[in-house]
Amino acid sequence: MFLGVLSSEIHTAWSSVAGGRLGVGNDSRYNSTRCFQPFPFPTPTEAQQEQIRGIAEQLDAHRKQRQAQHPTLTITDMYNVLEKLRSGEALNAKEQKTHEQGLVSILLQLHQELDAAVAAAYGWPNNLPEEAILERLVALNKERAAEEARGHIRWLRPAYQNPQGAQQADMGIEAKAKTIKATAKEVPAWPKTLSEQAQAVQRALQLHERPATAEDLLHQFKPIAKLQQPQRLQQIDSLLQTLHGLGLLRKTEQDQYVK
Repeated sequence: MFLGVLSSEIHTAWSSVAGGRLGVGNDSRYNSTRCFQPFPFPTPTEAQQEQIRGIAEQLDAHRKQRQAQHPTLTITDMYNVLEKLRSGEALNAKEQKTHEQGLVSILLQLHQELDAAVAAAYGWPNNLPEEAILERLVALNKERAAEEARGHIRWLRPAYQNPQGAQQADMGIEAKAKTIKATAKEVPAWPKTLSEQAQAVQRALQLHERPATAEDLLHQFKPIAKLQQPQRLQQIDSLLQTLHGLGLLRKTEQDQYVK
């Protein structure tokens, strides 16, 4: 139930924020920068991470093993039956066959264990109703947004997003943002190729530690003549927009970017 509610919240948040953006036909279109990246994930301990990882691996292995034994068995069929088991509805003959082939009762048990582990990672009771879970997620999202506005970022994948382990300072809401300048020895030159430039922009944004504009990142590279600065600024801004479009960066309401 818990993870099912989280998935529903992602879809609901997207549908309400997207303002009518649709995919094929009238279907909602998933956008990672609006749904996945702003989502308030928990901050589990190492033990909790290991527990969640272990259950998730069991769940994945179970589904693959059942589908390998029954090639016509689909994930959709299994989860349609799983939802009926949750609600206590009776299964028809076709669904009963899916239940037997997919061992859906075991699949349901694994999901219940995973739900409990995720709830514990949030520090919440496991038996919260859906409405309470959604209310807590919305409140947590607001808390995280306020943290980022103060300069504190909770990296989802620190090893990838913040490999240097740079410390984040709580700047305070009223504090003026100051551009973080590396020492002359550390300031990189602007790369020549487009792919290297994209990597350099992402790296500069990581080192900046807080939401930044193209102008902020301009100062993360070796200085150039004033006449060349508008062109460089345009290059950085274009790369930020492209990376944002690919879902690699998030754009704030203040038109700043953050990893």
